[in-house]
Amino acid sequence: MKIGISTPLPAYKVPAAATATKAESLGFDSIWYAEHPILPVNTNSPWPGSSDGKIPWTYAHFADPYIALAQASGATSKIKLATGITLIPERNPLVLAKTVSTLDLFSKGRFILGIGTGWLREETEIMGGDFPHRWTQTKESLLALKELWTKEEAEFHGKYYNFPPVKMYPKPMQKPHPPILIGGMAKRVFNRIVEVGDGWLPNRVTPKEIQNGKSKIESLCVENNRSVSEISITVYGQPADKQLITDFINAGADRVVVSPQYYETEKEMNNELEDIAQLVL
Repeated sequence: MKIGISTPLPAYKVPAAATATKAESLGFDSIWYAEHPILPVNTNSPWPGSSDGKIPWTYAHFADPYIALAQASGATSKIKLATGITLIPERNPLVLAKTVSTLDLFSKGRFILGIGTGWLREETEIMGGDFPHRWTQTKESLLALKELWTKEEAEFHGKYYNFPPVKMYPKPMQKPHPPILIGGMAKRVFNRIVEVGDGWLPNRVTPKEIQNGKSKIESLCVENNRSVSEISITVYGQPADKQLITDFINAGADRVVVSPQYYETEKEMNNELEDIAQLVL
């Protein structure tokens, strides 16, 4: 049973190296960092994580996930390093390709690319994304990334990204590239996973929804001549509840990522992760 650990906000109170080292020593499978590069002061976008839609103040306090995971990489040797999630419409694929490749290479193939399109319209638009068509933009970006990761000379010609033949090094250690896990519960999420992804990364779900989702993925794999063994399911952001985690695994999940309580010091982090490990590992 694979159990990962996410990082609470603010995500920079405790260095990533300390958190990852502790998580690895306790036996956690992976460590996950999320991102919001900015938080608009004025927004009408409701936060999907609450009934009133109010955005928590902590959403202005994300560390950059790639810099954090790079620090974690240098301090560890086994734990998987993951983004939960990278906001694809807010990143240029030419830059992101190199960032991912370098992290995967230097970590000896430990990176997992959890991706999503975001819910915060104002942020997406400030960062240059096409919010109404963000999934179309994301698909194009993922296709461009794959070209850059797998071709000696890569080129791409699309609506959002258009570049002539280029060389991009280093290439990632994992072949053909690090696994791409697609987040969310959008209407066409399973089609997108089977078409351009390597896994599903939902968060606000029940074990029954995981079971149903796995069934849909299996059917789509048959229709699209793809092996279901290539598609993983990671349930993100869950409480430290051993029975709930077991239910998710029995429903078809391959990994569950637990969300710790807020901490500000390394001592508090150590205590929190030790408590979670006793409950779920």
